[in-house]
Amino acid sequence: MNPSQRIFAIDWMRGFVMVLMALDHASEMWNSGRFNADSAYLLNPETGAPVWIVGTLIPATDFFTRWVTHLCAPTFLFLTGTSLALSIEKRSRLGVSAASLDRHLLIRALVILGLEGLLTLMAGYGALILQVLFAIGASLLLMIPLRRLPTPWLLFGGLGWLVGGELVTTGLVPIGSTVPYPAALTLAPLYGEHLIVIYPVIPWLAMLVCGWAFGRYLLDLPEGPTGRIRAEGTLLGWGLGAIALFIAVRGLDAYGNMGLYRIEPSLIRWLHVSKYPPALAFTALELGAMALILMAFSIVERRLGHPPWRWNPLLVLGQTALFFYVVHFVVLGAAALAITGGMRQAGLTETYLAAGAVLVVLYPVCCAYRAYKRAHPNSWAQYV
Repeated sequence: MNPSQRIFAIDWMRGFVMVLMALDHASEMWNSGRFNADSAYLLNPETGAPVWIVGTLIPATDFFTRWVTHLCAPTFLFLTGTSLALSIEKRSRLGVSAASLDRHLLIRALVILGLEGLLTLMAGYGALILQVLFAIGASLLLMIPLRRLPTPWLLFGGLGWLVGGELVTTGLVPIGSTVPYPAALTLAPLYGEHLIVIYPVIPWLAMLVCGWAFGRYLLDLPEGPTGRIRAEGTLLGWGLGAIALFIAVRGLDAYGNMGLYRIEPSLIRWLHVSKYPPALAFTALELGAMALILMAFSIVERRLGHPPWRWNPLLVLGQTALFFYVVHFVVLGAAALAITGGMRQAGLTETYLAAGAVLVVLYPVCCAYRAYKRAHPNSWAQYV
C-alpha cells in the first residue's frame, strides 16, 4: 500500500473515539453518580479499601455510560502505533535518516509527557496524575529502540504481553498489596497521596506495539482495492477472533480477568472487566470491537471512490486528536467549576449536554487548528 496515501478510515476511527472520550471526561467532571470501579487493584487512598467491592450494585445507566467509552484508550494507543509506523516508513523511504526519525519521536514523546504534566498542574489535586498521555509519551520513548525490531518480534512481544501479562503483574504485585512506585509506573495502577498512576506503561505499550506491527502490515499490502479488501478481511478475522476470546475468558471466569471476575451471569457482570490494568478480557473485547468498526469505516471509504468531505466532524476530530484531547479537558473542567461550582455536582442529563456542547464548541476550533497545522507543517504543531 502506498505510504503517501492517507487512510481516512483511521482518522474516522480516531475521531469516533474522541466523541466517546468527550462523554467519558464530561462524566468524570460533571456526573455525581459516575461509575469508575474498573479495577481490582486500585485502593482508596483515604480508607485503604478496594475501589471495587464484590457484590456492589452497579447502576445500569452509569455503567453503560462508562462502558461505551472503554473503546477510547486501546484505540488511541493502537492507532498511534499504526499512524506512526505509516509516517516513519514514508519518511524513511524519502531518505530521512534514522537519527532524524528518532529525534522526531523523542520530541513528540517529550511534548506529550509535558502536556500530561500541564494537565496535572491545572487539575490542582496536589499529586502527579499519570493517565493516557503518560502511557503514550513513555511508549514513544521506548519505541525509539523497539522500532528497529522486525515485525514478528514486535508482534510476539505485544501479543505475548497482552495474553501473558497477568502472570507477571499478579506475580510481582499481588492484588490487594501495596503497589510500589516502580511497579505503578510499569505494571499496576496506584492511587497514592503524591502519585496517581492510572495507565502504567507496559500493558499500554503492548497495544501500541501491536498497532505499529499493523501499520507495517498495511504498507506491505498491494495498492488499490485489492490491498484494502485484504486489510478488511484481516480486520474482520481479528475482530471476530478477539471477541470470541473475550467470551471464552469471561465464560471461564478465571485467568485473563485480572481479579475482576464475572461472579454472576448478568450482562453487566459480563461486561464489567478490568481496565486498570487492562485484563486480557478487556483488551480482547475493545481491540476486537475496534477492528470491526475500523473495517466498516474502511469499506465506506473504499466505496466512496473519492476523498471524503473534509469538514466531516469525525475526520476533523481524528486529524486533531491530541489538540482536542488537551483543550476539551480544560473546557470541561472550567465549565463544571463555573456552572455547577465544583466537580461531579450534576447528573447524567447535564453530563450528556456537557459532552455535546464541548464537541460543538470545539469543532470550529479544531478546524482552524487543522488549517494552521497544514499551513505550517514544520512548526510546533507537527508534534500536537
